[in-house]
Amino acid sequence: MAGIGVRLNQIFEKNTLVSDLIGFGYSAVVTVAPMFLVIGNITLMGQALELSKVSYAPRQLMSCTILYMFIFSLLTTAPFNSVLSKYMSDVIFEERYEDIMPCFYIGLFLNVILSSLLGIPFCIYEVLVGKVGVLYVFTGFCGYVSCVLVFYAIKYLQICKDYKKITIFFFVGMASSFVMSLILVHVFSVPVTDSMLVSLTAGFLLIACEEIAMVKRYFKKNSGRYRPVLAYFKRLWPLVMTDIFYTVGLFIHNFVFWTTGIKMVVADSFVCAPSYDMATCLAMFTNISSTVILISRLEMHFREKYKGYSEAVIGGRAVDIRNAQKRMFRQLAAELMNLVRIQFIISICIFLICVVMLPQYGFSGLVMQIYPCLAAGYFILFLMYSSIIFLYYYNDWIGAMFTAAIFVAVTLGISIYASRLSETWYGIGVVAGSLIGWCVAYLRLRWVEKHLDEHIFCTGSLIEYGKGRKLPSKVYDVREAAREERVVREK
Repeated sequence: MAGIGVRLNQIFEKNTLVSDLIGFGYSAVVTVAPMFLVIGNITLMGQALELSKVSYAPRQLMSCTILYMFIFSLLTTAPFNSVLSKYMSDVIFEERYEDIMPCFYIGLFLNVILSSLLGIPFCIYEVLVGKVGVLYVFTGFCGYVSCVLVFYAIKYLQICKDYKKITIFFFVGMASSFVMSLILVHVFSVPVTDSMLVSLTAGFLLIACEEIAMVKRYFKKNSGRYRPVLAYFKRLWPLVMTDIFYTVGLFIHNFVFWTTGIKMVVADSFVCAPSYDMATCLAMFTNISSTVILISRLEMHFREKYKGYSEAVIGGRAVDIRNAQKRMFRQLAAELMNLVRIQFIISICIFLICVVMLPQYGFSGLVMQIYPCLAAGYFILFLMYSSIIFLYYYNDWIGAMFTAAIFVAVTLGISIYASRLSETWYGIGVVAGSLIGWCVAYLRLRWVEKHLDEHIFCTGSLIEYGKGRKLPSKVYDVREAAREERVVREK
């Protein structure tokens, strides 16, 4: 997210209440606004089309279709995000902009292939076993692929620092989706659930087309060098595994409860746990502001210290390097503590509002019993993710992968055990997995601090690797040198 720091500093330097609110709003626009636009659009469509009056079965089928579209599009795009971002960062640093499009096409191809390998068998099963109409299933599959394209292309626009256009694209796509749903229902008399699914699919496809067109507008040249992109996947496989472990960990506790007594099966194909899934959604929204806070403070404070240390390493004295390193890690610790303090206050306020207000709008019973534990778990989870981001700063890919692996393993194990406990403790798996993952990440950051000199100055090779005859391992023989010296003296 490099690039928004200058803008945020310009806003916050006025040091007034209004400027603070504007700064927080700007941070929200460039981070979480697209997600809220999608959720708001679905809610408005449901209200405008009176979705609550639709019979139960088609309403649940549509809800499960949209749920699967989002979850599995995130899962299938996860393995490629960090590696491709790393490749693009290196290419931009070396000013080889013509290599961006090969990266884009390779990633797009891999994303679509993986998504299709998972989506097509499920769609066939949905038609044959669930007896769902072919046209409805095809529409859901198109919506799923459109979500994949949207989530994939968005990171290229983030590289271009075009965050406002991302929000504009989502606004245009969701607004068009809303209008289209009204036309389908009131003009063409299409069933409400069908019109909502078709409209959402069209909206996401429009967003994807806008994003791809903008990417091709920014990067017009194509070098045709595709092989180096694939080489990055081989070299940076820990980044692939980190993304997979972390993304699976976000949903694996939901998958566990999809197999318990609170599950619901729709059309003999879709499985979900509405009460647990809704509590998970509320817990995520309770702590989503941590993303805004983290990115804002990284850009405004930590990035400058990190940049100062990098410049000291390139051309500074030893004492300058030591001082810059100490300032950088002091800032890192301060950012973690500030994130905990600020997010704790925000989470407590939102939690109290949810506990008091939501029962008046039908959110009660099992949902509100599960919600408190999950809210605590997601609070720790976002702190753990912030630590993983700091590990990325220091290229500690093994540490990040180990953190994510511990997180998903503990979350899975404790969630299985929690499914036998009372409803109040259903979310303890997320709490335990996030807490242990955060501890591992923090200890790894301390290890990086102690061994940073080795990481910076002792990596790499003095001799370039290449093919050919292997050089002898012995480069100097003291006895042979002494013998030759005696022969020279005798002559």
